Amino acid sequence: MNIVFMGTPGFARVVLSDLADNGCSIVACITGPDKKSGRGGRLVPTAVKREAEDRGLPVISVSSLRSRRLHDQMRALQPDLFVVVAFRILPESLYSIPTHGAINLHGSLLPRYRGAAPIHWALINGEVETGLTTFRLAPSVDTGAMLLSERVAITPDDTYDSLAERMARAGGPLVRRTIDGIGAGTLRSQPQDDERATQAPKLGPDDCDIDFTQPAAAVVNRVRGLATQPGAFSHFRGEKLKIYRVAPVTEVSPDYPPGSLLVGRRSVAVMCADHPVSLESVVPAGKRAMDGTAFKNGWQPRDGERLNRAGYGAAQRS
Repeated sequence: MNIVFMGTPGFARVVLSDLADNGCSIVACITGPDKKSGRGGRLVPTAVKREAEDRGLPVISVSSLRSRRLHDQMRALQPDLFVVVAFRILPESLYSIPTHGAINLHGSLLPRYRGAAPIHWALINGEVETGLTTFRLAPSVDTGAMLLSERVAITPDDTYDSLAERMARAGGPLVRRTIDGIGAGTLRSQPQDDERATQAPKLGPDDCDIDFTQPAAAVVNRVRGLATQPGAFSHFRGEKLKIYRVAPVTEVSPDYPPGSLLVGRRSVAVMCADHPVSLESVVPAGKRAMDGTAFKNGWQPRDGERLNRAGYGAAQRS
């Protein structure tokens, strides 16, 4: 079966690598255009493009999925199937070209967590299980008939980075089983139950700016769900402070308002609605990731000083 693979980030790269390693016939890889990076504006290819080029696979970088040229290229390839992983929304005129249509690998157990950020939101919401689903593309996003699924446990130590990596490794075999079933004509699709659907919308700055008026467990889960991409943050002395890892503090704490820093001998904690969380890994503006001890020694925060959402600078406890 001749496959056109479509994807952009590292998650899709892992799946592409698995398909290529296991003999899938990939006739082209469609990905996004190179993007400028760093102060010098150097053009950087997508993770999928790098993987495809390393393997000698044809690459088509596209800005528009509606261009006539792209449609003509796809018809000329005469693909049997499109495999879409972490890519953009395809127009029906494009995904109807292959003989067997198009399938998508989604990072949840559909119909739960439809949308752009299913892995992030599963962690933010404190789920203990998620999964992967292959499904047929349909005009409405993430609503197509389901083909295969696989459950994935979420451990208490998981962050977005660790969970996404584990799910990507499981995604390749699931896609291969789906391809084999479609090719053999043995795989039957199942419609989604729209009444059970939940959403996982794209993350914006407001989703990443930590609200310390929430309970500590909710703060821990939000940091887990955002680490390290795109990364949770707050503001310290008027500068953004990325927060990659926190841990709950169970001992009795002073009666400080949420967002207040509690400075210990070797640690720094932040008060939440109920109890504090310790800063285990942070990234001050312009610096690299560091643990709480390094942050304490380098920035010398004062007990009662505040982290805040607005970035208006330090505030002392009144």
